[in-house]
Amino acid sequence: MGGTRFIGVFLSRLLVEEGHQVTLFTRGKSPITQQLPGESDEDYAKFSSKILHLKGDRKDFEFVKSSLSAEGFEVVYDINGREADEVEPILDALPKLEQYIYCSSAGVYLKSDLLPHFETDAVDPKSRHKGKLETESLLESKDVNWTSIRPVYIYGPLNYNPVEEWFFHRLKAGRPIPIPSSGIQITQLGHVKDLAKAFVQVLCNEKASKQVFNISGEKYVTFDGLARACAKAGGFPEPEIIHYNPKEFDFGKKKAFPFRDQHFFASIDKAKSELGWKPEFDLVGGLADSYNLDFGRGTFRKEADFSTDDMILGKTLVLQS
Repeated sequence: MGGTRFIGVFLSRLLVEEGHQVTLFTRGKSPITQQLPGESDEDYAKFSSKILHLKGDRKDFEFVKSSLSAEGFEVVYDINGREADEVEPILDALPKLEQYIYCSSAGVYLKSDLLPHFETDAVDPKSRHKGKLETESLLESKDVNWTSIRPVYIYGPLNYNPVEEWFFHRLKAGRPIPIPSSGIQITQLGHVKDLAKAFVQVLCNEKASKQVFNISGEKYVTFDGLARACAKAGGFPEPEIIHYNPKEFDFGKKKAFPFRDQHFFASIDKAKSELGWKPEFDLVGGLADSYNLDFGRGTFRKEADFSTDDMILGKTLVLQS
């Protein structure tokens, strides 16, 4: 379900490499496959020839039931599911389903003074990811073999969320990087290719049956440290970092910084011990991979918008003068 924008682009390649028949269920509004930066024409043609497509809207529950039941799939990777009611028709359509593998989020955890988050930690029914939490509860209540993956912040080539791209835009423009509060807030990023490998490793894995796994990078990083890591990865000089109090500004609906202004990171020990999975990328190496295969080639998802930066810098300059 999904699979044409970011995570699924890398996951589908790994599945094809392992000999699986992959069908993507999408609305067909985006190309079903896309050539990765650095991928040869021959490799891309070989991959794309093996991908099947089922066009439809997952919100059209009757179509989902009829189309999936006709195909009789053995495993479902649900990459773009957000609400529990989107999952019920899939389960109804596939009574002999061998495994349902769901992309959840570490955002379901209840904010806590005790970190890192573990899979057994309390969850927040009011979180903006409550639909994912309700989906996990639904899967647990059904007679189905399921696995849920909870990534923290995901980065890598083709990332449509302004994570590393936010920093790269400012570094390329030679601008200061505005970071809220002290800048020592600790967070965690995981590379999309490492995430895709985790999704493959839970497939038909008895240790993954009816289990939740946090997936992210090996080490944690401060906001300031992330700015410096992005600079190093892209070959930029060490950045000028400006700290500001976000409570002093009204940015309207605009987001001035791409991360939660808090400590937010999770333990990946369970995935390492139970699945034998381990991240391949360290932070700077992973950011360099993203930069070299995407932003460094002049490609990005969103144009630079420095309007909130200018508000922050304008007030900072007044205070300094």
